[in-house]
Amino acid sequence: MFLILQFVLILAFIFKEPIAIAQYVPSWSNRVAPVNKHTDAAKPLYSVQFMTSYVDDHFLNEKFVIDIEAPFPWRDCVVDWNYYEGDCPTCRYPVSCKEYQCTDLQTTYFYRSHSCHSVNSGSKSPGSQHCNCPVNVVSPVDGTCSQALLNYDLFSLNASDGRNPYPSTYNSGPNAGCVPSSVFDSFPENVRGVMAFSRSPYAKPTGVMVVGHNPYDVRVWKDILAICLPSTLSSPGVMFFGDSPYYFIPNSNVDIRGLLSYTPLLKHPDSFGYFIDVKAIVIKGRSINVSYAGNSTTKLSTTEPYTTFRSDIYSSIVRIFLKVTKRIPAAKPVAPFGLCYNISKNRTKPGLKVPDIHLLLQGGSKWTISTANSVKQVTTHVACLAFIDGGLTSEPPIVLGTFQFEDNFLVFDEGDSTLGFSSSLINKGTSCANFNFTTPSNMYP
Repeated sequence: MFLILQFVLILAFIFKEPIAIAQYVPSWSNRVAPVNKHTDAAKPLYSVQFMTSYVDDHFLNEKFVIDIEAPFPWRDCVVDWNYYEGDCPTCRYPVSCKEYQCTDLQTTYFYRSHSCHSVNSGSKSPGSQHCNCPVNVVSPVDGTCSQALLNYDLFSLNASDGRNPYPSTYNSGPNAGCVPSSVFDSFPENVRGVMAFSRSPYAKPTGVMVVGHNPYDVRVWKDILAICLPSTLSSPGVMFFGDSPYYFIPNSNVDIRGLLSYTPLLKHPDSFGYFIDVKAIVIKGRSINVSYAGNSTTKLSTTEPYTTFRSDIYSSIVRIFLKVTKRIPAAKPVAPFGLCYNISKNRTKPGLKVPDIHLLLQGGSKWTISTANSVKQVTTHVACLAFIDGGLTSEPPIVLGTFQFEDNFLVFDEGDSTLGFSSSLINKGTSCANFNFTTPSNMYP
């Protein structure tokens, strides 16, 4: 049965037409996955957990680095033209070099990096008449380029009503790249792939098929991605796919959407990522005009750990912070940061309290960066302003990084082309680690 469902799903993806299996409409409205923080690589990264191979009547769980700029996902696997004839959990059915997906991913929706060389249009497997589809992939850890073979993959997630996961499982069959295991030597432990969530049509696994309690159910999802990155290693954050109310404990009756502000999402001709327009930065009544140089475009990144500012903007922020925190003794800067504080005498308070930073956005909304997202404690006695000088020619002038996203709820709505953001959930009595991943007994639609 599983292989039949998978085959139907692949056909649906190939022809890009919805397959109506049943008229039943489930009561849940999204899918959900846990998000983990990792600090055992060259830089902090965040992974999302998907169910992948179906072995011995159950799914295997695997973790993938979250990348909201990557054009397509890729992972540790092997392409196999005889996929249905053997038992190989890491094997995937290849995409032929003659199929349109191959052309798309080699010429339009490819990784744009100077570290990559051009790929051949196709190559035959040893001892086979079949033609594989080679594509380039770029590591979010160190920026190195590797060659992958394109395949038809399978990723699965639990359904959710916004409060808990359901036992039902949604499958999606996107195209993905297969790379050798050695490519992941620099990745965080137990992370074996990259999941793409960009604007590319080959990103965001958006499957429509469900197995589980209602095995022939079809669901059309809104193109909405919600991310909540955790600030700790011990408890997961959460990612949602599709429109829904979102509820976190302890305020289980408060929809997180009621806490959100919104700003338009912008497109950039040289990126599949997400951009917003920051008009100004305000710190304790002092304003920095970001757009005076004619470019206030700001990129959001889930692979850059700290927000980067063009030098003129960074210098203005540091200059204001030196004035408004002059009572806090300075410390020798700790790379990659340029402004640090000595907190050894701050024994009465945990950490350090500094003024909020307000990003004034297009449409009049305001994203507030509080102390938890602006100051990083790097040693027992030193805390630093968690921003980086990107240089005089940094383009775009601002890149918002993951430290500033932690415990902030972000909703990327492709349909409305808007970004919803909560600012710090900590200041609202909850956190990204407060979604209840427990599945209540007898919880069925």
